[in-house]
Amino acid sequence: MPFGEIVVGSPGSGKSTYCYGKHQLFTALNRPISIVNLDPANDNIPYPCAIDIASLITLQDAMSTHELGPNGGMLYCMEYLEANYDWLEDRLKELGKDAYVLFDLPGQVELSTNHDSLKRIIEKLGKSGFRLAAVHLCDSHLVTDAAKYISVLLLSLRAMLHLELPHINVLSKIDLLTQYGDLDFNLEFYTEVQNLSYLENALSSASPRYTALNMAICELIEDFGLVGFETLAVEDKHSMLNLTRAIDRATGYVFVPSAGTNAQAQLPEGVVHDPSAASSAQPNAYALMSSAMGPRVVGLRSDVRDVQERWVDAREEWDAHERALWRREGEALGRAAAEVEKQRKLNIRERK
Repeated sequence: MPFGEIVVGSPGSGKSTYCYGKHQLFTALNRPISIVNLDPANDNIPYPCAIDIASLITLQDAMSTHELGPNGGMLYCMEYLEANYDWLEDRLKELGKDAYVLFDLPGQVELSTNHDSLKRIIEKLGKSGFRLAAVHLCDSHLVTDAAKYISVLLLSLRAMLHLELPHINVLSKIDLLTQYGDLDFNLEFYTEVQNLSYLENALSSASPRYTALNMAICELIEDFGLVGFETLAVEDKHSMLNLTRAIDRATGYVFVPSAGTNAQAQLPEGVVHDPSAASSAQPNAYALMSSAMGPRVVGLRSDVRDVQERWVDAREEWDAHERALWRREGEALGRAAAEVEKQRKLNIRERK
């Protein structure tokens, strides 16, 4: 059974960077991963691309052929992909039945909030066997302004209602948050979307004419009670692992490490493991629901209070601590390499 992520978000929210970071992480973990670029305007792809929509249509082709602007051309490209879904389906089949696929979408928010082509493509992927989750990236600097924070809450809620998928909202670039000013509340207030009435003073001072409208919007968001956020710093492996666990839990994905790894000794009871199977077949080796129904794995950066300490309250201290750790690790690796070289030379002398 193939699994995947629909990666959406506003322009500049870090979608392609996230896909590249996830490819690096999964490669290090020996987890199968393939990335599909569905952005016809993306001609500077940083990650290894298994399928590229540019092979079917580009934004420039749509604009020049039909005399469309950038937004209209992007919508046309998605409609063209929907009409030629068999092109995408044939290439996805080549990735294997146990593939894990990231779909990197364009940044036009209307695709994930009100345009129907992407929604219908997702429905076709579901019918072909994919278990998908939507990963909605939002730039974390938006939480430093009350009005922008309410806007991103509305955007996230609309995307959740439109795509109708297991949905993970993510505050990306959390490591850059301090560059945009101080937070009015702790980071947990923004990730858990707690009592939004506390924002009334900030919203009223910014736009006093619309106080009643602002509070009505806040009540609407709270009435749905759907929106919450994970945090992400792409270059921090603990942050990436925490987000990966949240997504795996949403899709029910189970990863069983291949034979020979340290984690092999810690496999859950009842695992049916075949060491001779291909690595792509390892992830789904035991009960799907054991991941979805089990307790959430707690690790470093899994608590938003730890995230705030790392990236907001004590960033400089943590940076110094991690640099010291990296230096010690480098020195240890250097000593180990020198010892191996020394032993190799001794073995050569003994043979002589």
